[in-house]
Amino acid sequence: MTTAPHGRPPVADLATWQAARDELLIREKAHTREGDAIAAARRRLPMVEFDPSVKVVGADGPVPFLELFQGRDELVVYKHMWHDGAPHQGQCEGCTTTAWHVRDAVYLNARGVSFAVLTTGRWDEVADYVAFMGYTQPWYSVRDLPAPIGESMGSITCFLRDGDRAFLTYATTGRGNEPAVPMFGLLDMTAYGRREGWQDDPEGWPAPPEAGSPVGGHGAPICWYWRTDADGTADWGPTSRPTPQWTRHGATPEQTLGRQGDCH
Repeated sequence: MTTAPHGRPPVADLATWQAARDELLIREKAHTREGDAIAAARRRLPMVEFDPSVKVVGADGPVPFLELFQGRDELVVYKHMWHDGAPHQGQCEGCTTTAWHVRDAVYLNARGVSFAVLTTGRWDEVADYVAFMGYTQPWYSVRDLPAPIGESMGSITCFLRDGDRAFLTYATTGRGNEPAVPMFGLLDMTAYGRREGWQDDPEGWPAPPEAGSPVGGHGAPICWYWRTDADGTADWGPTSRPTPQWTRHGATPEQTLGRQGDCH
């Protein structure tokens, strides 16, 4: 191997690269097999029955939770956090990004699984936000409802139906939500990864961008869900907004996020 410019991987011929790649592949395959084993254990978890006749509010008004299955046996929901009264750019950057990535559930549907987004926001606010973002999946307000339908926002939750009965089978949050955001996996394959503060990087690697406002914390590396300015530069300042929002019509810089929050 030869020395590369500062902050770059060392340079090698193809045979040397392939040998190193093959060595890493052994670990990758072990990681895949462990993931399969965890998924097998997940399928063996017990389940919890709950009342699916509870009403949630969607585009067609109040409907029983059971209708979210759309006649299928399984249902996956993303529970979107909500900040009452906040403008669009003040809503959760992580939840905005996750919901943005699940724009078409046709493959889930083909496997007998329905998908919906639940949130604790008031429906009139939620409907306006859904229209602004152009989300295509069904959204419902579960305001003031108990678990497992409500509560535990910022999470993926799975349900199973047996006729008119319904059961909670699985839930995850934090980085457990990453399967819904495939861009993270693609970034992990790149030389610089996600460029986040927690990464184990080689010496000399570019430092992660830093937050620039009290929302993210002065001088603190930004987290795994980014806000950006109008030019796409990572920023947690008062004119930033969740990254997917910049693709929407009328998404212009704002003077305030409308809230103070943490980097989830």
